[in-house]
Amino acid sequence: MIFAEFFYGAMAIALGAFITLIRIMLGPSVPDRVVGVDTLNTLVVAGMILLGAAYDRVIYIDIAIVYALLSYIGTLVIAKYLQGGLE
Repeated sequence: MIFAEFFYGAMAIALGAFITLIRIMLGPSVPDRVVGVDTLNTLVVAGMILLGAAYDRVIYIDIAIVYALLSYIGTLVIAKYLQGGLE
């Protein structure tokens, strides 16, 4: 059974993700969209950690750590590409 605190936390994360999706779609430039995707990845990691805490499963937190690491590396690669470093 998920407690009310976890439900309210999930609703806050979902609201943040919805706002971030709007920012990704309406972003006037590519760097704005990259920042939006990075923010969305951060919210996904927060959701995974919240899910792991709600169901008392450590595997969700482990997956969130790996996902955060891959997200960070992906953001660095995209930033390097936008700077003109990858050809």
